[in-house]
Order: sequence, then structure tokens, then C-alpha cells
Amino acid sequence: MSETEPETRVVIVVDDDPMVRRALDSLFRSIGLTTALYESATAFLAVDAPTANSCIVTDVRMPGLSGLDFQKVLAARGVTTPVILITGHGDVPMSVRAMKAGAVDFLTKPFRDQDLIDAVNEALERDRRARRRAGDAAAAKARYDLLTPRERQVMEHVVAGLMNKQTAAELGLSEITVKLHRASLMRKLEVQTVVDLVRLSRDLTASR
Repeated sequence: MSETEPETRVVIVVDDDPMVRRALDSLFRSIGLTTALYESATAFLAVDAPTANSCIVTDVRMPGLSGLDFQKVLAARGVTTPVILITGHGDVPMSVRAMKAGAVDFLTKPFRDQDLIDAVNEALERDRRARRRAGDAAAAKARYDLLTPRERQVMEHVVAGLMNKQTAAELGLSEITVKLHRASLMRKLEVQTVVDLVRLSRDLTASR
């Protein structure tokens, strides 16, 4: 994707009512979003998880898997696409359950188009940030995998706050050798400072 090409943003609509699917399809396309329509949660689950910046808008009450059960299955499969639930029969316990399960919003019909658009924009932004973090973590892991076992040992000591002389004593190396390993690992990891190295180490640990 070029720097000037806008990122595709996809709203996945899962609803058993064809009239609702058509109405939501028209609404989202009118503001420049791409849509993918499914008549049931089962139909969506039969395809691969989305790879584009996306969110899911689904009804609570559907034949087969309900919207709430759909949330559970997505979580169990490790699908982190943000979910917005809509319903004509909502109540407080149902909305609390949905939000506790990670829903971006729980909208009870009738709701304003703008309310749904706002929820979708928030969900897409959440997904965009999550995908960027995941991409950064994957890139950091790929660079970390380039380190030799000795460089990883030196990195652990640097991150722990040890000076070169202390690291050398701990590992039974000369100080100049530690300096060479340290320079090499920082070059491979594409970091300039110890602060950057500590931050990268923390991100690697969080992603494991």
C-alpha cells in the first residue's frame, strides 16, 4: 500500500434479517466504508478471520449462535476484531454481559444512524491500533531472532541495568567483548539508546 492510498476499512455485518443487512450496507457504504455481509454467525465463522482494519456489527438475537455466544466463540478462537452489538430486545444485564465480554458498544433499537457510525469509527480505530501494535511486536520479534545466544545474554544484563564491566564479570568476558556484543545487538534491533532497548524488551515480553 502506498503512503497516499487510504487503508481499507471493513464493517462486517452479521444479521439474519436481509432488510437490516441491506440497510446497514447502504449506511456504511455512504460514508466510504467497505462492507461484508453474513446471514449468521456460523456463516462468518466458516471463513478466515479478517486481515484488514475491520469491526463486526451483529444482532444479539439470531437463529443458531446469538450475538453474545458469537462473542464467546470469537474470543475462544483468538479473533480480536472489535464487536458492536445491536438489538431490539435489550436489557441492562444483557448489555453488561456484552460490555464485559469486550463489546465496543451495545445499541438498542431504535438508535440514530450517527450513534452506530460513531461506534463503528471507535471500533475501527481500536482495531487499527491493535493491528499496529501486533505488527510492531512481530517486527521486533523478527529482529530479536537475529541475535546470537551471547548477544541475548548481554541484552538481558543491559536491560537489567548492569554496566559493561559488571556484565563482563557476570559472563566471564572482557569488557571490550561486551561492548562489541552490545553494539552488534543494538544495531540488529535497530535501537539507538538503552531506553529504547528496555522498551523493546518490555514489548517482547508482553507479546509472548
